[in-house]
Amino acid sequence: MAREKLGKGAIAEALAGLEGWTLATDGGSIKRTFTFKNFSEAFAFMTRVALAAEKMDHHPEWFNVYKTVDVTLNTHDAGGLTALDFELARKMNRFVDG
Repeated sequence: MAREKLGKGAIAEALAGLEGWTLATDGGSIKRTFTFKNFSEAFAFMTRVALAAEKMDHHPEWFNVYKTVDVTLNTHDAGGLTALDFELARKMNRFVDG
């Protein structure tokens, strides 16, 4: 998948179809907070994401406390958001939606 930085229009379009994610105030990343029943579920989610991210060679910035996982996605190489960020966000959503 391309690592070309997306323009504002493409970002808005991609974000419109991505439930739960918001554009960060810097405009160069997207964010979402996932909340689970307990730490085990949060960690299982992170494990699934880690395996998918490694296959994509695209890794999230995240923070975990107990049952909460805060995620920020951007593509450092491109200096902003790329299609990879939205693909990984969609995968994360599928992992929690079943």
